[in-house]
Amino acid sequence: MSAEAGRGPRQAEDPRTDRRPQPERRTQPGRRTQADRRARTRSALLEAAARGLSRHGYANLALERVAAEAGYTRGALYHQFAGKEELALAVVRWVDETWAAEVGDPAAAEADPVAALMLMARGHAVYCRRDVAGVIRVLAIEFAGRDHPVARELGRILGKLTGDVERRIAEGRRSGAIPPGPPAADTARACLGAMEGLVSHDGIVPPHDVELAERAVRGVLGLPPAKPHGPVTAR
Repeated sequence: MSAEAGRGPRQAEDPRTDRRPQPERRTQPGRRTQADRRARTRSALLEAAARGLSRHGYANLALERVAAEAGYTRGALYHQFAGKEELALAVVRWVDETWAAEVGDPAAAEADPVAALMLMARGHAVYCRRDVAGVIRVLAIEFAGRDHPVARELGRILGKLTGDVERRIAEGRRSGAIPPGPPAADTARACLGAMEGLVSHDGIVPPHDVELAERAVRGVLGLPPAKPHGPVTAR
């Protein structure tokens, strides 16, 4: 009898204790899951709707046009969103999230209140170069004074932003970095108004938008002009 036979029947190896290298499972190149396709569709529809809201506002937004610009059918849009209101709310939240990631969060991470406010001003100018950035401004005007889910969501977003700027101004005044002035809440609204008013002007082109946004905010705060960040080429 061989030694192998004397050991009795071979036991099946437990995969939990088998430490041998296992073959790597790979998905087929170019193959997307249903969740991937759904996310891709949603992203394209949100971008197209953001462009439409920035150009035409809520009342004049045509869902058929949104779907066509995104490269999908109207049925695909309704598979993602119940209607115009739900789509607009999703766009407002999407713009808020992208703005926070690119502008708000980096500014919040800055310890110095003046540096944080300048970083926000410059970042906002850069963010507003894209064709989807006018959503909040356009809808805030359209829904002013109205009791509507979109108006309430805008109020939540803008209220939080104003509060963040107000706290930074108060911090700067306590430390002496920002001189005394009108109430911090009023100054915060003036800072945001200056930033938004500047970037909404079509005649101001990069890179001057960034420098002018910082100058505007420094002026509202009562700060002296900053040294130029780099040479500015006259047009």
